[in-house]
Amino acid sequence: MIEVFKTNVQEVEQSIMIVGKLLEHLPNSAINFDLEDCDKILRINAASISNQKIIELLGSYGYHCEVLL
Repeated sequence: MIEVFKTNVQEVEQSIMIVGKLLEHLPNSAINFDLEDCDKILRINAASISNQKIIELLGSYGYHCEVLL
């Protein structure tokens, strides 16, 4: 399953930290950011993904995140 999110992450260093934190919750997942995209895309490829959990986790670090439709 692949989910795509719009975020307000701006810096590569921020994205590296967030990917590390997400991997703690979603081991064996493929997670990456496309900061070149205007929506600062976060892609997660995992067996099972809780969109609400991802949104809450990024929110706990001060970042906005929403499912990109």
